[in-house]
Amino acid sequence: MNVISSPAGMATLEKPILSLHPPWTTIFKGERVTLKCDGYHPLLLELQPISTLWYLGHLLLPSHKKSIEVQTPGVYRCQTRGAPVSDPIHLSVSNDWLILQVPYAPVFEGEPLVLRCRGWYDKVVYKLHYYHDGQAVRYFHSSANYTVLQARARDSGRYQCSGTMRIPVESAPMFSAKVAVTVQELFRAPVLRVMGPREARGAALGGVVLRCDTRLHPQKRDTPLQFAFYKYSRAVRRFDWGAEYTVPEPEVEELESYWCEAATATRSVRKRSPWLQLPGPGSPLDPASTTAPAPWAAALAPGNRPLSFRKPPVSRSVPSVTSVRNTTSTGLQFPASGAPTAGPPACAPPTPLEQSAGALKPDVDLLLREMQLLKGLLSRVVLELKEPQALRELRGTPETPTSHFAVSPGTPETTPVES
Repeated sequence: MNVISSPAGMATLEKPILSLHPPWTTIFKGERVTLKCDGYHPLLLELQPISTLWYLGHLLLPSHKKSIEVQTPGVYRCQTRGAPVSDPIHLSVSNDWLILQVPYAPVFEGEPLVLRCRGWYDKVVYKLHYYHDGQAVRYFHSSANYTVLQARARDSGRYQCSGTMRIPVESAPMFSAKVAVTVQELFRAPVLRVMGPREARGAALGGVVLRCDTRLHPQKRDTPLQFAFYKYSRAVRRFDWGAEYTVPEPEVEELESYWCEAATATRSVRKRSPWLQLPGPGSPLDPASTTAPAPWAAALAPGNRPLSFRKPPVSRSVPSVTSVRNTTSTGLQFPASGAPTAGPPACAPPTPLEQSAGALKPDVDLLLREMQLLKGLLSRVVLELKEPQALRELRGTPETPTSHFAVSPGTPETTPVES
């Protein structure tokens, strides 16, 4: 028995569930369907059974049974004693040759969506087309249902069908009325957040606890979900029932980006959270800092892949050098002893143009030197082909110190080879 406790301590019944049999909201004129009201009744010491009330719009119907047969179009509701009114069912009656039938119950993400194109009193429909928002999505030679195995939000829209019937000869193509279909969201896209010290009970000392938060639709609140956690593109915990993950203490000391994913047990519906940048120790977003603002971490959009947030390595062995702008040489120049060096102020960061130029200049110089060497080799090949005798005489003469260059494997600089 499903009951809800009221603030006064009284037990309040949940609203009954109204169902339709067959489950189609559009029928032909003259047909009948059955409505059934399933309510939850408390144990009351009464001799008379609890009656069911039926409503067509705002009109109270005379029947008090749990199920009734109807053929009148309109909005139907039911109610049991002491319980709220049920959710409505809209029944439509058509006098067309062709109707498109959709289920009365809401369709949620991951569930099958079944559409039925039906001819007048079950006449066979030939050359059957189904349309979604004006675009043909499926063709059948004769009567058949159109099924979307795992519905998504993109499957919402207006549907229609067309076909021909033999009455008694084959007719021209006929179209049904358009029917609106809405695929309900099963659960919201998750949000990854850092839990506070009081929320993270049982967490490892010094670690950071992340929680993947989402919310199920009220009608699907009993649907079990699983959660997975990722560090950049690597899974740090695969799908499990727990919605929390503890980041190990050694990884907390680096600025890292995490995200999570929520899914049903069958993986028919999967949704991911935005990126979450973890706060490093001593940063303005550090949970241990007394001046830390809330929230403790910065979230990025799901499509924006973050840059690396690792700390840059600190050099411990090489002495400090100052970059000097020089158009005739590349690389780093060591300052002369006691002489100040020219360069940008220490507090002024280099512009992006200067950074890119400084990073590309060694590679460009090395490429130019390789092209010069290649040019020399090609000139020797041409000379050998044209004048073999002159090339042998040239090989017999000693080479000048400036004819060849040796490239040091450690640096892009070139060093003359002394003879």
